[in-house]
Amino acid sequence: MLKIRLKRSYIGNPEKLRRVLRSLGLRKIGQTVVKPDVPSIRGMVNKVPHLVEVEEVRGE
Repeated sequence: MLKIRLKRSYIGNPEKLRRVLRSLGLRKIGQTVVKPDVPSIRGMVNKVPHLVEVEEVRGE
């Protein structure tokens, strides 16, 4: 599992990156979501590494 936190605002970024953040479920600065560690989610995170902080969490 991946714990993804929005650490910077997406204001001033292209609409494409805003859509990536919305699809991850991130809307407010400091908001955290937990997503499965799959290639599609990794790809989304790799598009916005300057805006998010990622931590690997062991699933149960």
